[in-house]
Amino acid sequence: MKTKTVLTLADVNAILDAAQQEAEANGWAVTIAVADDGGHLLGLRRLDGAAPMTPSVATEKARSSALGARETQAFEEMINGGRNAFLSAPLSGMLSGGVPVLVDGQVAGTVGVSGVKPDQDVQIAKAGVAAIG
Repeated sequence: MKTKTVLTLADVNAILDAAQQEAEANGWAVTIAVADDGGHLLGLRRLDGAAPMTPSVATEKARSSALGARETQAFEEMINGGRNAFLSAPLSGMLSGGVPVLVDGQVAGTVGVSGVKPDQDVQIAKAGVAAIG
């Protein structure tokens, strides 16, 4: 039987705090979602001024990153590169901004960010991931 690493509440809060600090340092109004390895929401933080749609988008980015076991940027690049059939995949957060938390090569959780440009969403998500690993 295998064992796996999971995110604790302390991990979730550390991710949210670090991601929020990164966003606020840059003046970005975003929503940050943290999910487990199955894409189930563990924590959500909508910063002041973030658009009403950002919680849904951030949550779906985190979910898609978990289920795909990769950064969601890979899905966006695949589609933009012409693999349009991938649009029929059962994921709705295939935009840049979903980043997995990897431990020994396995997904322990994910971070999804929505509200600014794609590379900025990724920057915020990676700042959150870096806070715990």
